[in-house]
Amino acid sequence: MSIQYPEKESYNVEDLLHIVELLRSEEGCPWDRVQTHESIRQDLLEETYEAAEAIDRKDTELLKEELGDVLLQVVFHSRMEEEQGNFDFGQVCDGICRKLLLRHPHVFSNVKVGSEEELMSNWEKIKQQSKGQTTQAEAVKSVPKTFPALMRAQKVQKRAAKAGFDYPDALWAMDDVEDALDQLQEAMEEQDAAGCEKELGDVFFSLVNVARKLSLDGEQALNQATERYIRRFEQVERLAGEQGIQMDPEMTGVQMDLWNEAKETEPDSEK
Repeated sequence: MSIQYPEKESYNVEDLLHIVELLRSEEGCPWDRVQTHESIRQDLLEETYEAAEAIDRKDTELLKEELGDVLLQVVFHSRMEEEQGNFDFGQVCDGICRKLLLRHPHVFSNVKVGSEEELMSNWEKIKQQSKGQTTQAEAVKSVPKTFPALMRAQKVQKRAAKAGFDYPDALWAMDDVEDALDQLQEAMEEQDAAGCEKELGDVFFSLVNVARKLSLDGEQALNQATERYIRRFEQVERLAGEQGIQMDPEMTGVQMDLWNEAKETEPDSEK
């Protein structure tokens, strides 16, 4: 027996809550009914990344769709907790509303701020107080381990910088990059696998410091480099086909020549 749900010109969040409740019911969908936070954890991450891609592509229709998918994940996780008697979607909304009111005293009370820097400083202080953090170390440790590695490194460094633990400029940060590269070279020469992993991590972490001091986002910079690599690889493959060259591991030298040729054909803005 199927569940009959009324057709409407426009559905709203109450409909979404009801539909998810029905899907999780005994008469609902066998797949939806057995899901847990852990089983759909990856779905939440993937839907968020897909929404971010829609933003990058400036695709309004796609963004509308992907935000709906993200909202479904929020409702789904909330519904599972409601079934356990812990909290519901309404309490999730209540929590974020209270947080916004608390963290915007310059809007919802008589607190005055003189600059954006002062505004952000107040935001961080209120955030730490609301989370019960009494030291900067606690704030640094609270950066989620589930963040992408570059994003987490940048966030950790940014919070440490608020305590004055920072380089004066990007050139000072570059000294650490050079030191880390030297140590990585030594570990490679010694064929020390564990040492290579450690020093490579230090190279990445040091580069994130440089990016931050240049007011750049390490994650975005690496994504752009990856896109350039893909474009150049496509060009290399095209050039190889035109010249009758086989793309083969034994042809590394020839392929590098094609790589340089492909790079030279790019507009200066893309190099």
